[in-house]
Amino acid sequence: METALTQDRSATISRGTGTLAPQIEHVVNGKKFAGSGTRTLNVFNPATGDVVGWVKAATPADVDAAVQAARSAFPAWSATSAVKRARVLFKFKALLEEHYDELAAMITQQHGKVFSDAQGEVQRGIEVVEFACGIPQLLKGDYTEQVGGGIDNWSMRQPLGVVAGITPFNFPVMVPMWMYPVAIACGNTFVLKPSERDPGPSIRVAELFKEAGLPDGVFNVVQGDKEAVDALIAHPDVEALSFVGSTPIAEYIHTEGSRTGKRVQALGGAKNHLVVMPDSDLDIVTNALIGSAYGSAGERCMAVSVAVAVGDQLGDRLVEKLVPKVRDLKIKDGMEADADMGPVVTAQHKSKIEGYIEHGVKEGARLVVDGRGFSVPGREAGFFLGGTLFDNVTREMKIYKEEIFGPVLCVIRVPDLESAIALVNAHEFGNGVSCYTNDGKTAQEFAHRIKIGMVGINVPIPVPMAWHSFGGWKRSLFGGYHAYGEEGVRFYTRYKSVMQRWYEHPTTNQFNMPTV
Repeated sequence: METALTQDRSATISRGTGTLAPQIEHVVNGKKFAGSGTRTLNVFNPATGDVVGWVKAATPADVDAAVQAARSAFPAWSATSAVKRARVLFKFKALLEEHYDELAAMITQQHGKVFSDAQGEVQRGIEVVEFACGIPQLLKGDYTEQVGGGIDNWSMRQPLGVVAGITPFNFPVMVPMWMYPVAIACGNTFVLKPSERDPGPSIRVAELFKEAGLPDGVFNVVQGDKEAVDALIAHPDVEALSFVGSTPIAEYIHTEGSRTGKRVQALGGAKNHLVVMPDSDLDIVTNALIGSAYGSAGERCMAVSVAVAVGDQLGDRLVEKLVPKVRDLKIKDGMEADADMGPVVTAQHKSKIEGYIEHGVKEGARLVVDGRGFSVPGREAGFFLGGTLFDNVTREMKIYKEEIFGPVLCVIRVPDLESAIALVNAHEFGNGVSCYTNDGKTAQEFAHRIKIGMVGINVPIPVPMAWHSFGGWKRSLFGGYHAYGEEGVRFYTRYKSVMQRWYEHPTTNQFNMPTV
């Protein structure tokens, strides 16, 4: 049966440049919704530079329509038993698995990451849906009989109401799934504002949710940019906001959302280090660095962007092993089976990364491999960069201090473990870190002393599994709540404590503080 999205694909219109592209609409109350917006935002295939779609940016009125649909759906959905909500999620999970490759192909077309990486993204998202199917177990309260004077005390967790998610371009399927499956399983209704750079997967997800039996209005999608974000922040009927993206925007959403009385979970930027100890196997380390620094063109909040070489001469040996592997990266259209790395997401982002590379050169870092000027035959208009490697980077340099979010790896050298820990702990970001060593005592000390939210020991990208929770420290997280897992359940519910007593006879006035 033809879906709403495939109908959209067949409905093409001129964009003024001669390019024909389908409109990607909003989804409100279980239906496609054109909205009242007149501003349009192009969606590109980063491998070709072609426009493959466009969205009309949502106005505050469009956002209000989505919020009102969610608000209307909330009473019935929150009153639905937790097990019935879970059954809808079970059906949704099965449909996601059935359409696994379709979703991955959409990610590659609009984001640019290689198809195998996109498949991995879908799988990690499905794992959170799988976790959410078991949330009824986590919604149980506690009960204590006879806490004193014939009083029983019990607790419950109740949904918040309408909640919203604002998600980034780099994981258009997985990161939204950190949010809405948990929120919906807990009894909330949801409004998703995906990235305007790759909005297509969100529409397909909405279709699959409807096919799974989710009632209309429980899951809504509004396309757009800052205007839509600000409308969600200001809307009085939105109880909570979840965000993943850059630190400046995370801080903005946390500040403004908190000011309007909302609960906010805002995950920001990163500068992830991989500390290489002298006793580590450099062949293993090199392979880990290549995958974690250049996978997905470095457009991951958990990408390793700094290799910390500990001890005399280790840096020289590490760089010597890295250089040929960086130069040999197979960089091409992500749909080609042997691609190691695809393009970056937009021409603007490519220019920004190139600006960082130029800045690193000017500040005195040694540019060992230069990824600028890279071109893929037959894809000359694509947004491609080659892998870039800097050596002799120092902590004062811009390329060390700021998140580049591209295929750029910096090597920095320190004399010992103490210096490595101090370096990592001094950075403003605290998202992820790894340490490669064969010594258990070193690993133990590192894990205990490092001030970072997610730590890998001989694991380059320590993303927690769905039943744990994802989040950093310092300026990588605002609001205190980590994403998904039990932390996600706590974020999307309110804790209520009830004390009850049944009287068998009249009582007199009591003015003292009750005690056991």
